[in-house]
Amino acid sequence: MDQVSLGKTGPMVSDLGLGCMGMSGMYGPSDRAESIATFHAALDAGITLIDTGDFYGMGHNEMLIGEALKGKDRDRVALSVKFGALRDAAGNWQGYDCRPKAVRNFLAYTLQRLGVDHIDIYRPARLDPDVPIEDTIGAIADLVKAGYVRHIGLSEVGSATIRRAAAVHPISDLQIEYSLISRGIEDDILPTCRALGIGITAYGVLSRGLISGHWQKGAAERGDFRAASPRFQEGNVDRNLALVDALKRVADAKGASVAQIAIAWVAAQGEDIVPLVGARRRDRLAEALASQAVHLTPEDLAAIEQAVPKGAAAGARYPEAQLAHMDSERH
Repeated sequence: MDQVSLGKTGPMVSDLGLGCMGMSGMYGPSDRAESIATFHAALDAGITLIDTGDFYGMGHNEMLIGEALKGKDRDRVALSVKFGALRDAAGNWQGYDCRPKAVRNFLAYTLQRLGVDHIDIYRPARLDPDVPIEDTIGAIADLVKAGYVRHIGLSEVGSATIRRAAAVHPISDLQIEYSLISRGIEDDILPTCRALGIGITAYGVLSRGLISGHWQKGAAERGDFRAASPRFQEGNVDRNLALVDALKRVADAKGASVAQIAIAWVAAQGEDIVPLVGARRRDRLAEALASQAVHLTPEDLAAIEQAVPKGAAAGARYPEAQLAHMDSERH
């Protein structure tokens, strides 16, 4: 698998990353043994960029990754960790805390759960409205100096915040949703990152399964994020699945799956963009890995654009309550 630099100042990573959130129940029940087997299959395939968050399963995801890493070469893996999101014992979201002392506290627990002595890329999950981004980045910069963190990233923030953060310390990458039906970064955020030499790690490349070609209406189980996601709701889901049907015709003509076309499209948007695939099963991982053999011609890209025009998706990408916390959505 090819290796790319994550931005001008970031680490060398595989040009496809593994997002591990789904292994900790965010999309309904998951199988622990299959999750670990999928993690190992990703490493064997050459994936080195592993993404998690300390709030995924309230620490469960980090402990799972820590278990999966035992006996593996830690130095071959670039661990990307988000912090700052607060949850209660029932799993409800409680806002964000990115104060410097909270940053130090979160990192201490993350190192313990993962069983490692440093994090390769550490990033606030969202902008804390009560804490200047300069204070948060400054606190992580101190952890870089102390050797606990190697690089600093950002997540779901807008251009003004990106510039303020980059003025404090070099930023390796911005993690943000980017897919055929979530293209908001193209107008302002992506040009800002490119001007500053900041890479993009794109999550949600299959829109939480919506444009994977596998999703069926009404499939969300109890505890599944998608049960409350606007794009999966009645009145929106049928319109969005019609886009998938149109994309499938392009995929069939290319001899690829819908998921492979969707992943390949994100990868084709620039060498500075690394797609994260949220596979939690080996068969889904294998399908995603095969996207790297899909080479999209200008004619293919035009056909994809016609099938799924920019802005065609019905519904917002998050519920309104969560969008209110997303600096990236403020224009």
